[in-house]
Amino acid sequence: MKNLFSIAALSVAGLALTGGMAGAANTGISDGVVKIGVLTDMSGVYSTLGGKGTQVAVEMAVKDFGGKVLGKPIQVIGADHQNKADIASAKAREWIDNEKVDMITGLLNSGCALAVQKLASDKKRITMNTGAASTELTNKSCTPYGIHYVYDTYALGKVTAEAVVPSGGKSWFFLTADYAFGHSLEQNTTKFVTKLGGKVVGSVRHPLSTADFSSYLLQAQSSGAQIIGLANAGGDTINAIKQAREFGIDKKGQKLVGLLIFDTDIKSLGLKVAQGMQFTSGFYWDRDNATRDFAKRYFAIHKAMPTMDQAGAYSATMNYLKAIKAAGSDDSDAVMAKLKSMNISDFFAVNGKIRADGRMVHDMYLMEVKKPSESKGEWDLLKIVKTVPADQAFMPLSESTCSLVKK
Repeated sequence: MKNLFSIAALSVAGLALTGGMAGAANTGISDGVVKIGVLTDMSGVYSTLGGKGTQVAVEMAVKDFGGKVLGKPIQVIGADHQNKADIASAKAREWIDNEKVDMITGLLNSGCALAVQKLASDKKRITMNTGAASTELTNKSCTPYGIHYVYDTYALGKVTAEAVVPSGGKSWFFLTADYAFGHSLEQNTTKFVTKLGGKVVGSVRHPLSTADFSSYLLQAQSSGAQIIGLANAGGDTINAIKQAREFGIDKKGQKLVGLLIFDTDIKSLGLKVAQGMQFTSGFYWDRDNATRDFAKRYFAIHKAMPTMDQAGAYSATMNYLKAIKAAGSDDSDAVMAKLKSMNISDFFAVNGKIRADGRMVHDMYLMEVKKPSESKGEWDLLKIVKTVPADQAFMPLSESTCSLVKK
């Protein structure tokens, strides 16, 4: 009997020890370091609005946080996915398996973001996407570890259409980037154009990083549409607008509407060309004192004002590190639980909240490009026409097809 009690005691002690070890495994910092990977377009059509500037923002956040979390160092590494999903996946796999990266951010390009989000989730790693836009990221391709942080094609299409259609822009023709992002942006914008009583008379799709838009613009011109909706971004949007002006399209009654525009695009185009254009944004550096303070510090390093992708990457990184500190661990499940319980309110996000589907909802802004006479400086480019509250800008959970959403 004594031996039976001894065996039982040993068993209980063993279970307690095992349980303690399991608990210990989920506390503290794994591998002795928190490693953040910035995977973005460093050299292509989106590199100015994201690129190295996004890594600069992440490094700023790490420095501002103190360089350590729970007593362990924080490291930042970066790579160029070249706007190719296979390269993005291969780099993410290498980072997770060999570099022990804990979180990946940036992910500018929807095709790359969708591939990396799935891979990372399979390996229980968090992705905080600040650059891609497709709503698929938080719908059928949502994951327990994926966060869509800055903007998406639903909010971009909704806010812009609600400004343009009631003002007389009833008929639309789309110039669309031929991959996941462009398709999603055209689809979501079409939904709101038709809902508001407008119609889409046609569309044409172009390859990413198109140099010559002449044939696409001729199709748009011949459609007779009042609005030519640019369902593209970065260098593609800049080239399309410049060439449309050369064709004199704007002087023949048709209006160009950019559906994803960044400060850097306007800087490249110049106010004389872009003046009066309206579009939707998740951030503007000159919104208030807090945004101006961040922008001033960022400019001192990067020599350009931050885009919404770059500012969002700072905010995402800072809140990720806060969640690790609050959780007492870099365990992805514990950190995600903290992130989804947090009120995200900083210079970037107003009324921010990460929902069950991974969508971080926050206020969005209808912007208008200033006239040259209104500008008081090199980066004084825009004015906020309207603030759209978070619950009015983004897709409601009732419409979500994400499997994580309980209905």
